[in-house]
Amino acid sequence: MVMDSSYAPGRLDLNKRVYIAGHRGLVGSALWRHFDGQGFTNLLGRASSELDLRDQLAVEQFFDEQRPEVVIMAAAKVGGIMANKTYPAEFISDNLRVQVNILDAAHRNGAERVLFLGSSCIYPRDAAQPITEEALLSGPLEPTNDAYAIAKIAGVLHVQAQRRQYGLPYISAMPTNLFGPNDNFDTENAHVLPALMRRFVEAKESGLPKIQLWGTGTPRREFLHVDDLARACLCLLEGYDAPEPINIGYGSDISIAELARLMAEVTGYQGELCWDSSKPDGMPRKLLDTTRIQNLGWKPQISLEDGIAATYKWFIENREMVRQEKR
Repeated sequence: MVMDSSYAPGRLDLNKRVYIAGHRGLVGSALWRHFDGQGFTNLLGRASSELDLRDQLAVEQFFDEQRPEVVIMAAAKVGGIMANKTYPAEFISDNLRVQVNILDAAHRNGAERVLFLGSSCIYPRDAAQPITEEALLSGPLEPTNDAYAIAKIAGVLHVQAQRRQYGLPYISAMPTNLFGPNDNFDTENAHVLPALMRRFVEAKESGLPKIQLWGTGTPRREFLHVDDLARACLCLLEGYDAPEPINIGYGSDISIAELARLMAEVTGYQGELCWDSSKPDGMPRKLLDTTRIQNLGWKPQISLEDGIAATYKWFIENREMVRQEKR
């Protein structure tokens, strides 16, 4: 199917059938909240128990039946440094299959708009800071998450190939490190912020005099509340149409040691912080240049401090249901 490439971004019709892949996860649930709050009336979502996105035939059947007009790809196998280092084959295989299945089905079923969400880890380990979109494929990747990064790079190139071959107005965006409600709080496989939050909460409750933390604490990271990401995604669907991926970030970063001290303050933990330098640090710094998306009129509204405090409150109130079990 070859579609007209003369697409002009603009306000989305609130009655469009919008499929949010991964709608129960950290990103997908925020997208659902935001789009529902904006008045969209035909949101589509399926839990992984209902639709295995790695299953090509199942994905094709879903698209045949539901005919989504807008697709946001928030479904992915994700994790922190240890998870990426331990399960690289699963990270590349699962993510490649999910991406190929959704993008191919979207094209074959005439989806009008697709937003593929990648990750800032697609950029080279030693990219100049802040990282611009042009840095993609300009150098070696961070080895602790190269399998996941390659999968996401493949998604970016898949979108670009669909644009070239079929004239489709599909786009891709690269968010920075995200956090918020419905995150994974596993202490070993989660990303650094939710993993730290759980560690500090449990240390405080257990009265531990000190906490052993991974790495040196010197790497710097940028963090964006997932509700700000959801606003950015709608902004992009309504105002961006180009083959290049576009960054979504907070605009400033802090060291992991600074994050740990902030986490101690928010959770009320008063013990000693110790660092285990035998554990990997990952990329030394990963700050995104967000000039392009800010030129579209978007900027973050939730400060890191307020976002962490709100996430801590949500975690305490929802501990029985959050993802915090070990693999």
